[in-house]
Order: sequence, then structure tokens, then C-alpha cells
Amino acid sequence: MISKKLIAQLEELLKQMPAVWDGRKAILEMRDSGYPHWKQMEWIGFYFQFLCDTKLPPLVKIPCPKYGRVEFDGFSEIPWDFKAHPDKNANGQDSKSVIVNDSLAIAEAIKQFGGAGLILAIGDAKYNDEDRSFQVWHQELKGGLSNFEKERILRKAPSRLRKIEFRLREIKLILLDGKKVRGLGSFQEGFRNSDGSPRNAKVLLDLESITAEKTIKF
Repeated sequence: MISKKLIAQLEELLKQMPAVWDGRKAILEMRDSGYPHWKQMEWIGFYFQFLCDTKLPPLVKIPCPKYGRVEFDGFSEIPWDFKAHPDKNANGQDSKSVIVNDSLAIAEAIKQFGGAGLILAIGDAKYNDEDRSFQVWHQELKGGLSNFEKERILRKAPSRLRKIEFRLREIKLILLDGKKVRGLGSFQEGFRNSDGSPRNAKVLLDLESITAEKTIKF
């Protein structure tokens, strides 16, 4: 599907990733670099994408061409997505499933290039304590409550604990082909967008049943 040379080159670049991501420092780094997603609550995923956008070119072309409205994060021999995944949630429960990209987009990528890839950062997330100090800091940095937060307050929905740190344990290079995708689960199948239009299902990856092409330890 892809060359051994590319796997080796990706491994060398990914080994240079920082192993400890402090939330405040990461958000300020994204903001000061002009990265547009620094205001996002789920900063870990966007910070990993920021790191990949910074460290992987020119080996990886960023971004990848679109399939309909869906865009992969990068391209090198095949389309790639970059994702970060804490392996435990805020309650300390194991999280072994990862939501990947749009099922139809992955199918089109496999049809065109023979496969699609996932660069997956896995590690331990630390959540802020009940005083929500990190949450308050981030809101003040952004200039106040977002519309999403205002709507949540009106709904009287509970606020999720924010991740304040991420310790990278490993990065997996995962390759998907037609056979593998057929054996995977799906997420948001049958869901609809806010305008009522159907939302495409996404591939749900079970980390206990998928074999990585390469695992880089930290």
C-alpha cells in the first residue's frame, strides 16, 4: 500500500514530537503562531494536528485534497489523518475506540490510492480539578464565553472537565484498506445535521483489534 521508506521517514519525524503537552503552553503556542483552532475546548487533538502541520512537511503535503466536503489532514502516497487519543476518560475508564474520518471519504481514498492512513497519538490526559481554573483561564484568554458555552448554560447541561495536560506514550501509524474497513464499526450512523440533512457515518476504530504498521514509543 505504501513504501517502507515512507514509514521510516515518518518515524524519524514523529520521534521528534514533545512527550509532555501542557495545556496553557500549547494553547499559547498555537495562538502566537496564528493557528486558527487555539480557542477550541478539545485542544489536545488540535495541538497534535498543529505539531504535525509544523513537523511533517515537506514529506507530508498539508492539507490533503477533499472528498466532497471532507478533507484529510495530509497526503504522502496516501491520504492521512492526525488524531490524539487519551486512553482513559475523565472518570478513569478505559477508552479503546477512536472515531476516525467520514466512511465515504475513506472509501473514496482507498479506491483512488489503495489505502488511507491514521497517525494516532495515544497517551494519558490529566483533567483539571473541580475549581475549573484551566477552564476559566482559557475563557478569559478567548475573551469570554463562547456561544456553545452560553447555550450549554441555558440548557442547564453540566460542563465537562477540561484536559490540562497530555503525556504522549506512543504514536501508531495505522493503515486502512478495503478489507480492514469492512471489519470496523461505525459512529453517528443515521444522525442528521442541524439543517436536517443526513450526516455521513464515521469509521469507529477498535484499538484492541487493529494492528499498527509502526508503533513509536515515548
